[in-house]
Amino acid sequence: MHTIDLAYVGRGLHEELAAYIADQQDFYADEGVHVALRDGCAWPDERLRRCATIGLGRALLTRLTDGTPWVSLNVNTHRPLFWFLARPGIESLTDLAGRRLAVHAPHTAPGCFARIVLRGAGLDPDHDIRTVVRAPGDYGLDLRRLREGSIDAAYVGSTMAPEAVAAEYGWNVLAWVGDHFRIPTVGLAVDPTHISPDDPAVQAVLRAHRRALQVIRHDPDTTVRHMQTFLGGQTADEARAHYDAFIAPHFTTDGQADLAVGEAAITAVAAELGVPATLAATDFYRTTAAAV
Repeated sequence: MHTIDLAYVGRGLHEELAAYIADQQDFYADEGVHVALRDGCAWPDERLRRCATIGLGRALLTRLTDGTPWVSLNVNTHRPLFWFLARPGIESLTDLAGRRLAVHAPHTAPGCFARIVLRGAGLDPDHDIRTVVRAPGDYGLDLRRLREGSIDAAYVGSTMAPEAVAAEYGWNVLAWVGDHFRIPTVGLAVDPTHISPDDPAVQAVLRAHRRALQVIRHDPDTTVRHMQTFLGGQTADEARAHYDAFIAPHFTTDGQADLAVGEAAITAVAAELGVPATLAATDFYRTTAAAV
């Protein structure tokens, strides 16, 4: 049996769902690979690049800024699962002007995506908003701060169903990032310096993940059952509503990147980071047609 370390660099459905289903449904074992799932959220880039990684956003940012030669081999979705959640009285992104927003750091992938969306709404993230930068996590502290009123809004990920949380507390979901910014995100990437894309273990993981994507699209009961592991604070009906709105319509079935979406996303990310957009989508996103 082949072996491989696979690191996630964020928490929640966005990052972990396909790999979790591949593990729980024994797809890795079926494909003859032992996968050690590793928490790489706090790892430095040099350590991360010795594993396969789920986090395509971080891999792309690292390649653009540092030249680390990551390549993406599989894409789960083109619509990042992050939301802007706000207290009552804030009805739209433009209402965030002058408000306190808890958000990821600018040079993290989620933080970069947030800034792109805010600029699209006509806001300067550095001057129009009182940003409270915090490390990504389970966002529970953000919810506490929203209840206390020490922040006005939070940029949260998929450790919760934000629409259900908003309904419970009388808050507002201002925007889903996936409605405003598309990028081939989360899946499988490797740094060929350390792991060949054609390594048998990598290919086995790809097959297992693509089987998991088929489950996500075509077996809602199984998928929602696994989703509830991540959405422990939500009911089965709330998890199903979240699946119907954000998962089933937007996850791929074949793991293939839309290169046109990738090209536009690279341009936008590079502009936000202030680096040249010298990387073509075909350089980073390997599709079946481009594989060797």
